[in-house]
Amino acid sequence: MKNLEIYCVTDKPLKYLNKTGYILGAVGKNKFPKNYIKCNFKKNIFFKEKYYSELTFHYWFWKNELKNKKKNHWIGFCQKRRFWLQEKKNKNRILKKTPKIWKNYEAIICSKINLGKPKLSKLIKRGWKNVISSPNILSSKRKYSIELHFDLFHGYGNLIKAIELMHKKDREEFKKYVKNKNYFNPHIMFIAKPRIVNLWFKDLFSWLLKCEKVFGFKKLKGYDTTRLYAYLAERYLSFWFKKYTRYKEMPIFFKDLSDFSEL
Repeated sequence: MKNLEIYCVTDKPLKYLNKTGYILGAVGKNKFPKNYIKCNFKKNIFFKEKYYSELTFHYWFWKNELKNKKKNHWIGFCQKRRFWLQEKKNKNRILKKTPKIWKNYEAIICSKINLGKPKLSKLIKRGWKNVISSPNILSSKRKYSIELHFDLFHGYGNLIKAIELMHKKDREEFKKYVKNKNYFNPHIMFIAKPRIVNLWFKDLFSWLLKCEKVFGFKKLKGYDTTRLYAYLAERYLSFWFKKYTRYKEMPIFFKDLSDFSEL
């Protein structure tokens, strides 16, 4: 693909990924064919995959490959079942070239998802601490904020505790963002020029390293909490790209490529 490199990161080899034309990145302990790039050599955090998910590959790429990329190239990341789409009118065609409109932007992020309205039963069961601290969330007009959603699914207070460790240039602004927004751009998927990619990873991984000193690894248990660092990155991505880049939102498709009518 001319001036566009998309890395599809997966924790297991899947035949249909060969149809994409994307560069295949491997994380985890499974065995992979030779056409997959593993991230367990050179500078790496391979041993953190259980907690960082695809960020282990992102880190490896940042430290070892990014410096070799041309300044005008677009570098992107997707997942084994989430793929970038060309345009809304081509719902079954994955992205393989850069649209002309991209000349006005320097970063692409996923279309936002709205968090909607939390069910009362879920608030009582998983968010009782939130209810005690802020009883007004039980009102009929209650809405998920990013903070409340994170508290319910990834550990009460973890997001704000992590934000307190952030560099001061973003700390208060990001805290306000998660308390007031009820949507975010998900999946740690983005496409950007190398300069932007470098700045993003520099800010992200320096923050997560500070978070490790507080949250560690041993106490992170259960699906919703084990991958805490990936979930933190997902929320930060929405804020960071909107603050620091000229960005455009693009649709993604969630499905096996065997279901695509065209590639």
